Amino acid sequence: MDLQTVADRVEIEALRGEFTDAAMMRNRPRLAALFTEDGVLRMPNVPVEFTGREAILAGGEKLQAQWDFFVQNTHPGSIQLAGDSATGRTYMHEVVRTLTGHEGINFAIYHDRYQRTADGWRFAERVYEVRYLDPSPLAGGAPEAKPSEPGFAVAATDAALDRTVAALTANGFTAEIVDDLPAARTRVAELIPAGASVFTSASETLRLSGIDDDINRGDAYDPVKPRLYAIDRATGADEIRRLMSIPDVVVGSVAAVTETGSLVVASATGSQLPAYAGGAAKAIWIVGAQKVVPDLSTALRRVEEHALPLEDARAKLVYGKSSAINRLLVLNAENPGRGTVVLVREAVGF
Repeated sequence: MDLQTVADRVEIEALRGEFTDAAMMRNRPRLAALFTEDGVLRMPNVPVEFTGREAILAGGEKLQAQWDFFVQNTHPGSIQLAGDSATGRTYMHEVVRTLTGHEGINFAIYHDRYQRTADGWRFAERVYEVRYLDPSPLAGGAPEAKPSEPGFAVAATDAALDRTVAALTANGFTAEIVDDLPAARTRVAELIPAGASVFTSASETLRLSGIDDDINRGDAYDPVKPRLYAIDRATGADEIRRLMSIPDVVVGSVAAVTETGSLVVASATGSQLPAYAGGAAKAIWIVGAQKVVPDLSTALRRVEEHALPLEDARAKLVYGKSSAINRLLVLNAENPGRGTVVLVREAVGF
């Protein structure tokens, strides 16, 4: 086996792993980008068939919005190379519960076609075949999770987004709508002045979009977080607090935004709240469309019933401890020119 063959097999195996990671992290834009421009995803048992990246993205968002939880394990299968194309099989074990109460365990096969592109190997086609299905009620569930209102995970309509933009604008925010995370990523880069000190709050939206890496690992700005990590917490607590509280720009997200023009932020530590509330000269919030709710009371329910269980599970995985709503910030208005809300038409983040 020559080195090119080995490299191709490794890259295709990594592609299949990326698919499962994107599915588990609910990162549909990344999942769609793993296909060729005219790639096809077929799941006859659902039944659905999506052709092209845009259809795979849109269709996947609709399927994902139905999940209460979803666990997917990928087991390596065969790969047959033929120049710039290849075929293969991937074996799947999945546990799922939908918000409508359907649940079960299945074992399935993805019958794959792969294509070498300028960006590396991509899926030309994935066809999903279920080999075993057990729809029996599941005994377990997401750790300490509460049932979430289905609408809390579903992207708002264009009409609701338009109402939200109008209300935010009336309340002094700058508000705009972009189609997807890549567009949000580009827009944030346009909004931050070169060389500005920038503090990024902990946010799945920033992580999934790549915005966090752009700011903290790039050289266009003066990122605060790398400086924080270099300070001894025992002797430099005051310096850490000041750096987080008064940057030139703070970038993050929120737990909910209302159609009446308010932003709701929940925090366990409060580290991002001083900058959000007014300490930063400018604030930029990137908000997935599923976070749009009619009013403040619904926003508070979304925080407790939907966002907290998801963040709690993440905190246990990353930090080894639970999360909590220890501090709550509601921004009902803003000084014109300071705060920008970038609404993303798709569901992203918690």
